[in-house]
This record gives sequence, structure tokens and C-alpha cells, in this order.
Amino acid sequence: MFDFLIHVLIMCCLYSMLALSLNLQVGFGGLMNFGQIALFGCGAYGAALAYKYDLGFASGILIAVGLSAFVSWAFAGIGRNLQSDYWGIATLALAEVVRIIVTNEGWLTGGAQGISGIKPLLPELSGRSQQLGNLAICGAVLLVALLACMRLTRSRYGLGLKLMREEPQLAQSVGYDIMSLKRGCMIFSGFIAAAAGFIFAHYITFVGPDQMFSSETFLIWAMIVIGGLGNHFGAVFGAFLLQFIFAFIPFVKDMLGLPTEFVAAMRLVLIGGGLIGFILWRRTGLFPEKVGGRADG
Repeated sequence: MFDFLIHVLIMCCLYSMLALSLNLQVGFGGLMNFGQIALFGCGAYGAALAYKYDLGFASGILIAVGLSAFVSWAFAGIGRNLQSDYWGIATLALAEVVRIIVTNEGWLTGGAQGISGIKPLLPELSGRSQQLGNLAICGAVLLVALLACMRLTRSRYGLGLKLMREEPQLAQSVGYDIMSLKRGCMIFSGFIAAAAGFIFAHYITFVGPDQMFSSETFLIWAMIVIGGLGNHFGAVFGAFLLQFIFAFIPFVKDMLGLPTEFVAAMRLVLIGGGLIGFILWRRTGLFPEKVGGRADG
């Protein structure tokens, strides 16, 4: 049971990074990204490609950073002349294009079979020691990402993001370049999502296109909506809450003697129901954005 809890905490940390990344785009910049999982995939495939072609750990980081920067730039670029709702649909389509490419280019990415046997982050350790080491790495990277997001959103650049979200024309009138704000936000948040994907690949030791379905993006959306848009700690709390609930659904199924299909169905109900419920009755989430001063979460 202890090893299982460590695994759940590792996944909580990784999804918290994804939630922080998406919250920076949506909660602070008003950028409706429905293709967040593609940025995660950039990090995961960066690690996988470096392993497959024996390029080394550092090369994997460079590939992940390069891929995430390119995809983030593309996300921002297609939204140049689109309103937020249409831009969200466009990002969803682009993320699907990325998934289709990695599925069909088997010579490069392993296709539908993916790439397996990726070297762990701490190969010199094994068993529980390795798991605890992985948890320490995930926790440290999450803390760095959280502090970086807090510092960014409390800066003049963060003020520009919030102004762009509320009054884009006013932001332009006071000297902000809207396109630069969008690109900067997407690329910075893309690095955080790619870091989660990179660590995930070395933790699971397998990467495949099945990890890039759009349903994962909506899971991350549920985390930030439930936790609280525009609040960093809310995003982290939402990620931890949903991951712990999902982890213990199988135990509930066994206690009640329900069929295996109950697990997948219940997860979908929680994601969809959580999104709908909080949008209708508590749009600010469990931890609303704090307006004014420096306590913006």
C-alpha cells in the first residue's frame, strides 16, 4: 500500500505541473487551449527519441524543449486572428494532428506500439528507494515550477497577461504587444508541461500515442476548474484531489462488487460532472483567484 501511495503522489506531482501550465494559459492569460496534452507529449517523446537513438539524457532535454517551443509557437500563431472559442477548437485540432503524426510515423516514433524500455531517472536505485527518489525529483520540479509561475504572474509581464485576459484593447493601448504576450505565455507554460512529460517517460519507461488522447486535456481542465482558475495553489490542489479520487475508485468498485467497466465510466462522470457542476454553481473553483495586492495564489 505504501508503494502505491508513492506512485499516486508521483502522478499527482506530474499532473500538478500540467495543471499549473494550463492555468497559466487559461487562468491568467485567457488562452483557451484544448490541446495541452500535445505539450506533454513533446516532453515525453523528447525523452523517448533520445533513448531510441542513444543520444543521451541531455539531448533528450534539448529535444523536449525544442519540440515544446515549436508546438507552443504554433498554438500561439494559429490564434493570431481567432477569438478565444475558435482558437480553442484550433488547438484541439492541432493536438490531434500531432497525435496522428506520432502514430503514423513509425520509423521515427515507434508508431502505435510506441517506444518502450526507456532508461529510468535513477537507474542505480531499485525498488522503494528508486520510487522515493522519483518522488523527490517530481516534488522538486513541481516546487520550482510553482515558484516560477508565481514570480511570473506577480511581475509586469503577469500584469500584462491579466490585462490581455480582461481588456486586450486596453493592453495594446498601454504598450503591450498581445502577440508577444501570447507566445511568451504559451512557450513558458509549454516548458512546464514538457518537463512533466519528460519525467513521466522516464518514470513509466514507455511512451505511446495513447497517452496523448484529448480526454487527458479535459482531465487537466477539470483540475484547474475545480481547483480555481487564476490560482496556482488551486491548480495544484485540483490535480491532487482528482488524482487521489481516481486512484481509489478501483477500491470502491471492489468493495461494492461492481464490474470493471465501472472504473472508466466513473472517471468520465467525475471529469464531466465536475466541469459542469463547477461551471454552473461555482465558477471560481475551490480556491478563487485573489484580486489585488500580491496574494494572487
